[in-house]
Amino acid sequence: MFVETRLVTLFKQNWQHTLTYWSVFFSFGLCIAFLGPTILDLKCQTNSTLQEITWVFFSQQICLLIGSSIGGVFKKTLLSALSALFLSSLLISLIFAIIPLCYNVLQLAIAMAVSGLSMGIIDTIANIQLVALYKKDSAIFLQALHFFIGFGALVSPLIADPFLTEHCHSINSTENEAIMHHFRHSLAGLRSPVLLNRSGEHSGGVTEQSSVSYAFWIMALINLPVPIAVFVLMYCKKLIPCCTPGLLDKNELAMQTNTTEAQEQEAGGTDKTRTGHGDVFSCCVNGNLRELPASFFGIHILGGLVLFMTDGIVGAYAGFAYTYAVTSPMSLNAKTAGYLPCIFWAAITGGRLISIPLAYRFRPVYLLVFSQVGVIVTVLLLLIFYTSSIFLFVGTCLLGLFLSSIFPCMLAYTEDVLDYKGCATTVIVTCAGMGEMVLQVVVGSIIQTEGSYSFLLCGMIAGCIGFVLFFGLMLCHYFHRNYIRVSCSLSMSHMTAHRSGGNEGKFFFPSCFLYTATTHSLLLQWYDIDMKIYIIKFPRR
Repeated sequence: MFVETRLVTLFKQNWQHTLTYWSVFFSFGLCIAFLGPTILDLKCQTNSTLQEITWVFFSQQICLLIGSSIGGVFKKTLLSALSALFLSSLLISLIFAIIPLCYNVLQLAIAMAVSGLSMGIIDTIANIQLVALYKKDSAIFLQALHFFIGFGALVSPLIADPFLTEHCHSINSTENEAIMHHFRHSLAGLRSPVLLNRSGEHSGGVTEQSSVSYAFWIMALINLPVPIAVFVLMYCKKLIPCCTPGLLDKNELAMQTNTTEAQEQEAGGTDKTRTGHGDVFSCCVNGNLRELPASFFGIHILGGLVLFMTDGIVGAYAGFAYTYAVTSPMSLNAKTAGYLPCIFWAAITGGRLISIPLAYRFRPVYLLVFSQVGVIVTVLLLLIFYTSSIFLFVGTCLLGLFLSSIFPCMLAYTEDVLDYKGCATTVIVTCAGMGEMVLQVVVGSIIQTEGSYSFLLCGMIAGCIGFVLFFGLMLCHYFHRNYIRVSCSLSMSHMTAHRSGGNEGKFFFPSCFLYTATTHSLLLQWYDIDMKIYIIKFPRR
């Protein structure tokens, strides 16, 4: 079979959870992609200037970053995680519904801030929950998860297309229409795969209630099944207070609880050794910080910085590819250049779909090396053939393909190294969002002062820095692995010396090692000559 039976069995066991998390990422993509195509309509609706409307985009991005940072708070229990996903996805539908009622910039900025906060929470929780479900097999499911961002981002501009208006008679109607046309292309929205060109299709002015309102209401209805799906999952898992389990269910639950507790007592473990995803930032509790090796912090920091660079390239290229194409030396016409963001985001969406079978065949570290080398080579070729409009389109497609799988692969790689504790997911999602926001601002400022050619130079520099940081990450992984091995060796020696006095003639040998990053203890499973099992916990000295 193309896919192992074990993975199929895992999916069958967790299909409802998996499909629900995929659906909330569809909401994420649906919400993040509508801003670029509808910018002129929103500007006219709020009677605002170009400078004022940019704060609406900034409010969404900064709150998305905040939501990504605080999303880990809701991972403590399944009830809190699903409740946060339900409220966030429901808020997205409500925001879509009330956007047509926002007639000034402040109201629209507040609405976008709430949507950004919801999107950030969705981004963190869905990644954490999926990693917690599949652990070492999570790479293939993470690739599918991030494909649904592209799918949602593909749908929303298509819905908005028939309702867009290029001309309006507002208090700012004297503003240069060419600037707005350019601004619509350059702010196509992070991760948005479609950009629309509708110059001159509507020559009349807009009325008080623009027809684009129908697009937002349609998107609100399309998104509504997502919170319903989350609610159904909560109902099926008996997490809703009004749906208490029956007497038989309670007895079965008690039996399962007693069995689990007995197994934990046999293993010599306590509740504290199994916090994992249960505690909020349990790996960063002050009592544990002193016991953590330096490699543990290095993996978090370097993994986040790699995605800061690569996701920053995604945001910068999506924002300024159009600007680069219409200026010298490329000097393409606006309609032709408008296809660049379309190709870029379509390549990212298609690349994530292609990465699903690749994640099954290859380890995440190999895909990361291949993707980052591909990014550097592609940007280098774009620099060499900077006058070729044909290669600009080819290079844009290749760049989107190489960038597409870096985020989910990095997430799978770091969580695998750190034994799936969940802290890496929060750090990585936050750093990725920060990179998308910061590098886009930095690159835009450099282009304004140094010219459009600096756009590709910035991408090359960011790609090289990200690749160097990734080598540092692999070095930290090497040290972290050696640290665990040394701890195992010391504990084995201690165990043999401890038991040799009363067990002459019996030879102990290890069968399983488990290092827990949250408590920094080593659980060793041993067999003696009579195949009797010993499971002993050794705290790190």
